[in-house]
Amino acid sequence: MPTTPDDQGTIVALLERFRLQRLPHAMALKEKVDGGGKLDEADLDFLSQVFDDMRDVTPIVDRNPELEELAGKISALYKDITSKALANEQGN
Repeated sequence: MPTTPDDQGTIVALLERFRLQRLPHAMALKEKVDGGGKLDEADLDFLSQVFDDMRDVTPIVDRNPELEELAGKISALYKDITSKALANEQGN
């Protein structure tokens, strides 16, 4: 299915939000957990919102397969953060 004008605007907004807000925050969390830190309540709230948003944009990614690789890399980043945070919580 081709990209709709609505999808185009949404994609631009999502990419801008990711570039300016989500990616810097995610990189800060990655640095924190890579250094052995644990996630606090604000960090968990951020991740919860990210995962809700990822679920909500799945239909857009499905309609725009050119976004699949980027979406996969973003998902992998958050998986890395959460996996490392869990290991830190478990004392590994």
